[in-house]
Amino acid sequence: MTVWKLADILNARIAVLADGEREVLSAYCGDFLSNVMGKAPADCVWFTVMSNVNVCAVAALTDCAAAVLCEGVQPDAALAERAAEKGVNLLLTDLPVYEAAVLVSGYIKR
Repeated sequence: MTVWKLADILNARIAVLADGEREVLSAYCGDFLSNVMGKAPADCVWFTVMSNVNVCAVAALTDCAAAVLCEGVQPDAALAERAAEKGVNLLLTDLPVYEAAVLVSGYIKR
């Protein structure tokens, strides 16, 4: 699925869309940044409730296809600005992390 399709499935708002055609191959849920850095696979969608600039750094480091801020969390100004600079797809949803991940799981190619 593409990031465009991901946004559609989640009824997500787009904070930053660097590459809507990027393929999403898996999903990862987590807020403990060192775990995300060590375990999130490249090309995943990362579901989190973190909203600071460190989200961009971790998403770029792990080469996530997109980071999704869940539960109505809004990015702080530094995060949105840095995501645009670094080319990180950043989406926003009101869904809880678990519900967002379950909703997307049926669209992940295995």
